Amino acid sequence: MGAEAFISQRASEGVKVLYGADIPASTLQVTATRKDFEGDYTLVVFPLLRFSHTSPAATGEALGEWLKSNCPEIQAYNAVQGFLNLSLSPVYWVRTLQEISADKDFGQLPPTGRRIMVEFSSPNTNKPLHLGHVRNNLLGSSVSDILKAAGNEVIKTTLVNDRGVHICKSRYAWMKRFNGATPESSGKKGDHLVGDCYVEFARMEKEDPSVMDEVHRMLIKWEEGDPEVRDLWSRMNGWVFDGFEQTYRALGISFDRTYYEHDTYLLGKELVQKGLDMGVFVRDDDGSVWCDLTDEGLDRKLLLRSDGTSVYMTQDLGTARRRFEEFSLDSHVYVVGDEQNYHFQVLKKVLSKLGFPWADQIYHLSYGMVELPEGKMKSREGTVVDADDLIEKMYNEAKEASAEPGRLSGVAEKDRDKLFRTIGLGALKYFILKVDPKKKMLFNPKESIDFNGNTGPFIQYTHARIRSILRKAEDLGLDASVDGGVVLSAKETRLVKLLAACPSKVAEAASEFSPAVIANYSYDIAKEFNQYYHDTPVLKEEDKCLLQARLTLISTVASVLRRMMGLLGIELPERM
Repeated sequence: MGAEAFISQRASEGVKVLYGADIPASTLQVTATRKDFEGDYTLVVFPLLRFSHTSPAATGEALGEWLKSNCPEIQAYNAVQGFLNLSLSPVYWVRTLQEISADKDFGQLPPTGRRIMVEFSSPNTNKPLHLGHVRNNLLGSSVSDILKAAGNEVIKTTLVNDRGVHICKSRYAWMKRFNGATPESSGKKGDHLVGDCYVEFARMEKEDPSVMDEVHRMLIKWEEGDPEVRDLWSRMNGWVFDGFEQTYRALGISFDRTYYEHDTYLLGKELVQKGLDMGVFVRDDDGSVWCDLTDEGLDRKLLLRSDGTSVYMTQDLGTARRRFEEFSLDSHVYVVGDEQNYHFQVLKKVLSKLGFPWADQIYHLSYGMVELPEGKMKSREGTVVDADDLIEKMYNEAKEASAEPGRLSGVAEKDRDKLFRTIGLGALKYFILKVDPKKKMLFNPKESIDFNGNTGPFIQYTHARIRSILRKAEDLGLDASVDGGVVLSAKETRLVKLLAACPSKVAEAASEFSPAVIANYSYDIAKEFNQYYHDTPVLKEEDKCLLQARLTLISTVASVLRRMMGLLGIELPERM
């Protein structure tokens, strides 16, 4: 039981004794005490006044005195207006360390019974993944793992946008300008070759805008099943899928289910017809189909073009229905950039008009764009930061940063290449995930590799330092254990308090869909440990019980760091 739950439970008992009222412990508000007040946790007293019929100060004093007298774990209290600040005893924190160190699943919350689907990545097959996709993938994967740690059943999914006007652009350019080039003949990853085609089409369109007419004709032929167009589409998509898979593997990204737009857009067309039959959609004179949302403060939304071809919204309608029906979802999270905020507002409204009761269970995890010191990226102009190049750059940055004399003295030469990749990816992932998803961010590779400060490598190095101490202890035949009578120092108690907050941090990160909560919590632990280790001997401690307790404490710090950083997809090395 966490400290908040423990205090709530005992306070509930106190209210029963003092005022004869049955108050469910879950309704009491307990939070960590603010730093400018004395205490560990604070109980909000105001809701109890209707039972005590006294002032907030008197109620706080009475309950505080009862808790101190009847709970040996509570050693002191102070009542400030409507808030009761409670200080827990050293005995409580020793017991807490014992419980955390013995719990192999610490940080995993009880099952909620909820099934959540998280859609992320969702690239289109006319360009390689770039820095913007990297943030999307890292957010989606981490949020999925956090929701799972919070007790939910999670299905990680992606929708590949493999059809449409934009896809036809790269196919058309390949036919006209690339002389039958293949990944093998060009020496390029397939997604890079197709991306070159997309950039080339932008040049072609500037030279002759009428090429768009040819592209639209190609899309119509595709929807009609033209064998030649379909064969080219399938072949070039295959090149891109192979390229994507290499990038996903390098980033540690995986999916439980992959959907393809070419399989789902017809489902959307069925729903468009249903909306017409229901009278909630209208067909204009040119044959296009629209949903009028002006009475809800939005706009008219195109659902089918006049030539009968579908748009993004069409397939999103069909895909949403299929997923909720297939998996009986309690919630569906779309990880998509904030430039699509309007799209998801409309999606929910249109699904609601179609009569789907689960329309309000859709959540758009809207995140800010990633920018570079030199400005925004533009894929049509070929000015993106390619994900593969970025991964390689992070490897080189890690290699360069690790070149400092003595930095890798404990790492065998054969293991260094893997370590550089681990550090580079850890730096990339942490730098991106420590930022609140809602905020735009500026990515600086060199800054992310710093071994000091709020970075991935700093936390990785902290973990490696702890593991080194524990290996030395093992060589000396020392065991880690906690005797109930040991007395923890103030610094040790602060570390235990931080560790004890793990479950609540997981719950907070899940409720806010924010890996930044986990990232910054991990940094707080690493920073607190380094301050502790700077001032406190571990292996040199002569008191055996205290030495064993300290080994248990730092081992638990390492374990919680691994668990938390694992939720960010970051590996913590044993040696650095």
